[in-house]
Amino acid sequence: MSLRIIFMGTPEFSVPTLQSLRHAGHEIVAVYTQPPRPGGRRGLDLVKSPVHQAAELLGIPVSTPVNFKDPEEREKFRAFDADVAVVVAYGLLLPEAILTGTKLGCYNGHASLLPRWRGAAPIQRAIMAGDKKTGMMVMQMEKGLDTGPVALTREVEIGENTTAGELHDKLMLVGARAMVEAMGKLEAGDLPLTPQPPEGVLYAAKIDKGETRIDFSKPARDLHNHIRGLAPFPGAWFEAEINSKPERVKVLLSEVGVGRGEPGTVLDDALTVACGEGAIRLLKLQKAGAKALAGAEFLRGTPLGPGTRLS
Repeated sequence: MSLRIIFMGTPEFSVPTLQSLRHAGHEIVAVYTQPPRPGGRRGLDLVKSPVHQAAELLGIPVSTPVNFKDPEEREKFRAFDADVAVVVAYGLLLPEAILTGTKLGCYNGHASLLPRWRGAAPIQRAIMAGDKKTGMMVMQMEKGLDTGPVALTREVEIGENTTAGELHDKLMLVGARAMVEAMGKLEAGDLPLTPQPPEGVLYAAKIDKGETRIDFSKPARDLHNHIRGLAPFPGAWFEAEINSKPERVKVLLSEVGVGRGEPGTVLDDALTVACGEGAIRLLKLQKAGAKALAGAEFLRGTPLGPGTRLS
C-alpha cells in the first residue's frame, strides 16, 4: 500500500522530501511549485524551481499556478483524487479549498520548534536570536499561519558558530526523513496530532534588506548571531573606505573576538573589530562581484588595518 500524494514545494530545501517520499514507495500524483522566474547569467532566462526540475527528472507532472483563485485550478487539484498533500516551503498561502482538497488534508514540514518561529524565515531568525536548538516539525495545516496541530517533531542542536546555510542543509535532510516517517504513520492510521500550546508564539518575518547592515554599536555576541544567521544569503554587510571610495563588504563567517574600542574600529591585523560590547573577528568576507575570501587572503588585496573605521 502507498499514499497518493500531491507534493507542494519550491526551493532546494524541498527537494529531498519529494525524492524521499517517492523512494519510500508513495505515489506522487502531481507536484505544485512556483512558476519559473527570470534568472540565468544575465537574468533574462526563465528558470524552473529546484522542485520543478527534480519532478521532471522523476517523470511527475508539474503545475505552476500563480494562485488558487481560479475555480478551475481548485477543481484540477481535487481531480487528482489524492490521499494527502505534503507542503514544504511552497511559498503560497493555501485557501480552504486546497487545505480540504484531499482525503486526509495537508501536512507541512516546517523548520522550527512551533509555536516558536512561525512564518517565512525560521532558520535565520532562530540563529539571529541565539537559539541553542531548533528542529523540523510535521504539522497538519489549517487556515492560520503555521498554527495547526503537530504530528511529529525532530530536534536539532544549533552550534555556537553554526550558520544559516549549514543549518538549512541539516534540517533539509532531517525534514525529509521526518515526513517519510509521518506519512508512514498516516497511512497506518497511527499519526497522533497535538495542538500547539498558546504560549511561546514568535513570528519569523521575512528577512528585510534594511536589517542586513552590521551595526557595530551592538554587543559582539549579537553581531556574531546576526552575521551567521544571514550567511550565506542574503549576507550581513558593512561599508569601508576602499581605494578612496565607500564599498560594501559582506561578512560570511565570524567569531567573537577579544578587545575593545570605538565601535566599528579595526583593532589589529586579524580583522578584529570593536563592538558596543566586546569585539568580533571577521573570518570570511566578500566584496561585490568578487569571490568570498578568508580574512587573511582578503587583507592581501584590501588593506583594512588597525584604526580603519567600518560602518
